[in-house]
Amino acid sequence: MTGYGRAVETVNGREFTVELRSVNNRYLDCSVKLPRILSFAEDAVKQAVKAQVSRGKVDVFITLRSEAGDEAQVTLNEGVLKGYLDAMHRMVEQYGIKDDIQVSTLARMPEVFQIEKPQVDEEQLLQDLKQVVACALQSYDAMRCTEGAAMEQDLRNRAETILQYVSIVEQGNGQTVTDYRARLEAKLREVLENTAIDESRILTEAAIFADKVAVDEETVRLRSHIKQMDEMLTAGGAIGRKLDFLLQEMNREANTIGSKCTDVRLARVVVDIKAELEKIREQTQNIE
Repeated sequence: MTGYGRAVETVNGREFTVELRSVNNRYLDCSVKLPRILSFAEDAVKQAVKAQVSRGKVDVFITLRSEAGDEAQVTLNEGVLKGYLDAMHRMVEQYGIKDDIQVSTLARMPEVFQIEKPQVDEEQLLQDLKQVVACALQSYDAMRCTEGAAMEQDLRNRAETILQYVSIVEQGNGQTVTDYRARLEAKLREVLENTAIDESRILTEAAIFADKVAVDEETVRLRSHIKQMDEMLTAGGAIGRKLDFLLQEMNREANTIGSKCTDVRLARVVVDIKAELEKIREQTQNIE
């Protein structure tokens, strides 16, 4: 969702400069700053951005420079000026006021100058502007594609790291049950000494423990979520919100695995899984 794009083009004698800058945001928030002569085009620019960007706070800056012939024409309103001068001269003659009439004084009088603005073809102006906006959006997308490719690779690498951690948990979980059974049997032998040990009772207790610490379902779902993330990255498009939701599910599975792990070593591995998921979540905030 972060990006920058810029385009400068001269169309029909007018130089347009369009800049787009975006930062992370949960939804699309587009603001457009443009000269007054283009104020009518604000909504059209927002729609053009919306068609290509779905998330982020996007600021669009537009400037316009016209050739000299397109500028406003200023002419002297001689009739009004003569009226002001005649009135001022009468003030001097009739009331003995000092004659200090200056050009700067007359220039401040209302309607001394006539300003004629050329007729603007708003429809043509809008089409010209949209052409440059489209170029700026292409530049913006090109930058995001480059950054997105690097981000995609980072997410895939982190997903692979999580899968490696999951394999460690799966292997260690079975060993945890085996170790528990050995400790249970040793404890019973110590307590009962020479009394015969009920093997069925040991098996039952071990089975109950195994059920409590079993993480098979969670690891299977976590692997499934990671595969789904891989498919989303391959498909491309606006997947930011989907990844947000998927990461919530992945964190839920990791938390459940952590609550079931009684082995300190495996608990540390689960912490590593959560750390990788958090890094993925941070990266996801940059994905549209």
